[in-house]
Amino acid sequence: MTNKIPKWLLYCRPGFEKECAQETNALQLEAQSDSGFILVQGKPHLQFDQLIFARQLISWHGEISDLPQRDRLTPLLQALSNLVNAPKKFGALWLETPDTNDGKTLSSFTQRFQPLLEAPLIANGMLVNDPALPRLHIFFTNQNRALIGSSIPQNSAPWHMGILRQKMPHDAPSRSYLKLAEAFAILLNADEQKKWIVPGMSAVDLGAAPGGWTWQLVQHGLKVTAIDNGPLKSVAEKHPAIKHLRQDGFRYRPNKPVNWLVCDMVEQPGRVATLIADWVASGLTQHAMFNLKLPMKKRLDALTQALHEIQTVLGAKGIRYRLKAKHLYHDREEVTVFLTVK
Repeated sequence: MTNKIPKWLLYCRPGFEKECAQETNALQLEAQSDSGFILVQGKPHLQFDQLIFARQLISWHGEISDLPQRDRLTPLLQALSNLVNAPKKFGALWLETPDTNDGKTLSSFTQRFQPLLEAPLIANGMLVNDPALPRLHIFFTNQNRALIGSSIPQNSAPWHMGILRQKMPHDAPSRSYLKLAEAFAILLNADEQKKWIVPGMSAVDLGAAPGGWTWQLVQHGLKVTAIDNGPLKSVAEKHPAIKHLRQDGFRYRPNKPVNWLVCDMVEQPGRVATLIADWVASGLTQHAMFNLKLPMKKRLDALTQALHEIQTVLGAKGIRYRLKAKHLYHDREEVTVFLTVK
């Protein structure tokens, strides 16, 4: 299992393996469509927070391809004892599978297998209770193949399989509520959330119907102007903190600046990017969270062009800003973007 050239295992949403591999600018070793993961080689330093389509970033140390169903433990322990260019101690053991239908069938096995593998690793001192240490990942692509790797807490997602699990509130108007909640948790750190999402702040939600993003903002105590020709549903319909205006989201502008602009309209990414750039460049909002819907082909090119449009507009006005994009778990054919003025 000697590994002199850096190799990486990355998780992604099934169907986005190509884009995940493209943005690493590394040699593709494996990027099978709809597999939910890729293997690349040759890039010495990948930064997880700069990757858009990756859910998790793992240093790949090796694999076992012919695991016997009657005894997977023995060959795995032997492989782990022979690891080269890998950490000697780990702070956690994560047994993971692809986020696919086939992968889900392995979840019951990994749950049963976890304590069986943990016990000898703890006994030999390889697994210790220290969250600052690298995590050990055993990624089962199927019942017979396991990829072995490690992740550094400071350069990876802190969640099993790279997925932040959330519960859907019974009163939320739509599942898009979870998308904005995930966006706040991933694209803002804890201090930024406390400082920038404060009760009493104002927000505009463009393309608000049926009200999932609006309701997420209201749960944080914000006062929201919801812009959509369609109706709001459920508790968002008549909530006192929500003002619903049946107007075109591309034409609406507030009388005075707001703290937040959020936007989840189904439109070409370039048009949405131009709209958001205009709001920020005009001083109408300080923070923006928005979705860019991607075409079926050349997704990464379309996203790059849209982000470049924002950068060009703000750069021409000398505005200092931070721009960050991520393909969230609750995203499908879109990417969520956070933009704030420094």
